[in-house]
Amino acid sequence: MAVTAFQDLPLADRDRAWDGDAAERRVRRWAGAEDGPNERYRDAHVWYDADEKDNFTAYKLLVADVVDDRLVAVPRGVMAAGNVLQGARGGVDLPDRDVDRVKSHLAKYYRKMDDTAPWES
Repeated sequence: MAVTAFQDLPLADRDRAWDGDAAERRVRRWAGAEDGPNERYRDAHVWYDADEKDNFTAYKLLVADVVDDRLVAVPRGVMAAGNVLQGARGGVDLPDRDVDRVKSHLAKYYRKMDDTAPWES
């Protein structure tokens, strides 16, 4: 199990709509990962199961999309991931030992957005 390294991706406009399914397709295409995940694909997510890294289903908490051929963090995607981490939409199944690191990763993007992560308020 692994939390991805913080990429400090540039932020998309705060009002940019978030469509996780469409972002997933664009990220796969941008990363050249149509046949299987790779490091570029991994960078768009916050967490992945390192034991299953060759399976798309091992990657969770997508926060990025491709805009003008660049990978960017999408504020609404970050907020969606934060909400899921807090239990929205059925929550996310992560090992307990990774939860604090995932929160730290997401909190960096919240700060970059001049906002506070829900678990820090």
